[in-house]
Amino acid sequence: MKKLFAFFVPVLLILAGCNNSNNETGIEKFKAKETTTDTDPNLAVVVLNGDDNMTFDLKEIRVKEGQVVKLTLNHTGKAPLMAMGHNFVLLAQGTSFSEFSMAAMSAKDNDYIPKDMAASVIAYTKTIGGGESDSIEFPAPPKGEYDFLCSFPGHSGMMKGKFIVE
Repeated sequence: MKKLFAFFVPVLLILAGCNNSNNETGIEKFKAKETTTDTDPNLAVVVLNGDDNMTFDLKEIRVKEGQVVKLTLNHTGKAPLMAMGHNFVLLAQGTSFSEFSMAAMSAKDNDYIPKDMAASVIAYTKTIGGGESDSIEFPAPPKGEYDFLCSFPGHSGMMKGKFIVE
């Protein structure tokens, strides 16, 4: 028994001292990421991940006015598009978030972008399923705060955030 104790105590101490290489806390992982590239300050590269738990890994995205935004949406889950599709939709200022979300539910044939509200959308990705990605490029809108969401039915309540242009 003493031999087992002598073996496990040091092992437990070593494991307790190990540091998780990802130092993000639950709150920090939802903060905006730096989006300007070192090679081109006019390009904002944004990677947004959505999962099978209906969450985006970012709740805030910051870019600078005048930048070209290259946004890649990754579906890090495994569920197929029909069960757990995700997209990224950037709404124009003044667009009713709830009205857009409700209208999007019946726009399956148009990637959950209601045709009669297309003018309220600045940019969007196609709807993707588990393991898929989609990338888009668009000019950053004027300075201000904008809403972004996943418009797949029922997802906008959890999969949403602020797109801030400085």
